[in-house]
Amino acid sequence: MKELIEWIACSLVDHPDQVKVTERVAEDRVIYELSVAKEDLGKVIGRQGRIAKAIRTVVSRAHGKEKKRVWVEIK
Repeated sequence: MKELIEWIACSLVDHPDQVKVTERVAEDRVIYELSVAKEDLGKVIGRQGRIAKAIRTVVSRAHGKEKKRVWVEIK
């Protein structure tokens, strides 16, 4: 899953070398933290958060039917 998020983010930003994804596992959810360069933040979020919402949708669908929920945080 980390590779999918990295691939999507690297495709969007100008500085793909600064893309970093970390994974945290909580009791009932898996949290992926996406970090990008400050000047690329707007490209990952998009207008009114549309790109961020699309990334979250793709990740949740790719996660499948596992019992834990998935969350993507953009930092």
